[in-house]
Amino acid sequence: MSEQSVKTSPAQWVAKEANVAEKAVQQVIDMLADGNTVPFIARYRKEMTGGLDEVQIKTIEDKWNYVQNLNQRKEEVIRLVEEQGKLTDELRKDIEKASQLQKVEDLYRPYKQKRRTRATVAKEKGLERLAEQVCTQKVMDLAGEAAAYISEENELHTAEDVLAGVNDIIAEWMADDPEYRENIRQKTFQSGTIKSAAKDAEADEKGVFEMYYDYQEPVRAIVSHRVLALNRGEKEGIIKVSINPPEESIITYLERKVIRNSTAQDLRDFLASAIQDGYKRLIEPSVEREIRNSLSEKAEEQAIEVFSQNLRSLLLQPPLKGKTVLGVDPAYRTGCKLGVIDETGKVHGVSVMYPTPPKNDTKGAEKILLSFLEKHPIELIAIGNGTASRETEQFIADMIQKHNLNIAYMIVNEAGASVYSASPLAREEFPELQVEERSAISIARRVQDPLAELVKIDPQSIGVGQYQHDVTQKKLKGSLTFVVETAVNQVGVNVNTASSSLLQYVSGLSKTVANNVVKQREELGKFTNRKQLKKIPRLGAKTYEQGIGFLRVLDGDEPLDRTPIHPESYQAARDLLQMVESSEKDLGTKQLADDLRGMETEETAEKLNIGLPTLQDIIKALAQPGRDPRDDLPKPLLKKNVLAMEDLEEGMELEGTVRNVVDFGAFVDIGVKQDGLVHISKLANKFVKHPMDVISVGDVVTVWVEKVDVDKQRIALTMVNK
Repeated sequence: MSEQSVKTSPAQWVAKEANVAEKAVQQVIDMLADGNTVPFIARYRKEMTGGLDEVQIKTIEDKWNYVQNLNQRKEEVIRLVEEQGKLTDELRKDIEKASQLQKVEDLYRPYKQKRRTRATVAKEKGLERLAEQVCTQKVMDLAGEAAAYISEENELHTAEDVLAGVNDIIAEWMADDPEYRENIRQKTFQSGTIKSAAKDAEADEKGVFEMYYDYQEPVRAIVSHRVLALNRGEKEGIIKVSINPPEESIITYLERKVIRNSTAQDLRDFLASAIQDGYKRLIEPSVEREIRNSLSEKAEEQAIEVFSQNLRSLLLQPPLKGKTVLGVDPAYRTGCKLGVIDETGKVHGVSVMYPTPPKNDTKGAEKILLSFLEKHPIELIAIGNGTASRETEQFIADMIQKHNLNIAYMIVNEAGASVYSASPLAREEFPELQVEERSAISIARRVQDPLAELVKIDPQSIGVGQYQHDVTQKKLKGSLTFVVETAVNQVGVNVNTASSSLLQYVSGLSKTVANNVVKQREELGKFTNRKQLKKIPRLGAKTYEQGIGFLRVLDGDEPLDRTPIHPESYQAARDLLQMVESSEKDLGTKQLADDLRGMETEETAEKLNIGLPTLQDIIKALAQPGRDPRDDLPKPLLKKNVLAMEDLEEGMELEGTVRNVVDFGAFVDIGVKQDGLVHISKLANKFVKHPMDVISVGDVVTVWVEKVDVDKQRIALTMVNK
């Protein structure tokens, strides 16, 4: 955070931090305060924001909340210090101009009510005045002055007892000095090293933390995933982590700040000892905690960002529409569960086969599979990527080859499928089915419409991140929920087929309203226009305004209801159609698209009395009324054969699907049992700051095998052809 004051103009500060015009920031804050949602503002108020997207608007909201909390804390600290009668104009000014919460807390630290410390006890014994004299170096005879404070009543039996108390007071004063603390924090961060050593290596059965048994690197250089790895290893009791500060440099700095050159040697020695004690006992452990908390906080933010971006890519995977799919949930002992769904997602059959160990009933499995393929027009087999996935894949590939089947299969990320299958929602949806059978259906539906199926699962259960269990779960949940909301509203929702799980992510809709929409649909039949939604219980005027543009009625009596055009702009859309001598029945035709493309947009926007961004969005919607933004993305990789790890050779070229992206690279499914790692340095023929700059979950990529370690089940890949 910059040192710019946030007291005078929060909007100005947020504008600078978010790199957005101040006017747009103020508009966003006002609209949010008025009950508008982020998706609604991003989609339907572009003129007011200058075209900001959801992420920018959310950033403004988050930074605004930070400023409000910071200013609230400043007011509280000023009040607390003032109540003690210790607030000076200078201190007030310092607090008011602080732009970081840490700075405010540093300034408040000397006035904070503490538990009873060694310094507190020394002050109670009347040693504060002597400590002040020593600290300001006004004492001529240290031993003599100390002797004057000897007191049996205060348990100060000797001059050494007195000086020990003085030492404690001076040590605490130094530890509480905001200038010293900030400087020491900076020195420790810039020049310190973070170290780890083995504490209980035997508990690390798989050697996960082996590289950290004797490890160190500069604090300033450590990357997020290593911070989280150290934290986890320490939490599990396998390693011990510490920060080694540049102690000599810090002590020299403190002595230079505290001790005058003219001070007598005995006093110099005493102050040097107090400085050493204050630093080692009070400042160093405190600053270490602060730095490690700061590192962890930044690492958490990075991990949450990675998870969020991966989740977004997964949610926006292109749907394979209009296909009958056989879902397979692989397993060993309990067998592979099968579930067939038609192009609408309706279940047409479930079964189980046992082609994998321990039964190895390939003949029986073959019979069941062929029976399913005869009964149903299956076009695609979707195999979950969990336990026994590769053996099941091998069986399916063998069957395709043996019977010359005109069918393809794909491996589907099944993360969270088991969580969904055992949930009340799944039981309600498929009360007659077993948990595993529901899982097979979920896997099949993920192919048809990943977004509609994945919203049924808690985002935290979809494992497409790094160290997601080691971050603050509340922060993670908030970020992932925002990602799901953004994805759902970007795609839009068919109000006549959407589940309650999907509807509750629509802008403005609560879980209760989503349930009411489904209930009314089931009782009265399909909605024929958007206006009917006004009669839904608990769906008031504001909710209708916020959500209606994202809800589609695809085969109703109002053609504009199947577009993302908001009803507030229907008249402008009709006037535009009239300008090109068309009507609503021409939506989506090539002729209309050609006519609209040739228009002078700025002049037309003026005539229609609407903003240019709104006009541009209306034109797109009229030309492609049912457009799904996911259709522009590359389709998933379909396969008909499978490789074993032993088949891989160095230099072999393969196609694969990106399963996960982390700070240090990307894991790619190349059709063998183990995903291969493309290290960040092997992603491109140029410097890559972060893997997400060049690759996303779901991408189909060409890779070359660099190294295969069958024993450790590790595959090193590269995307750079030598």
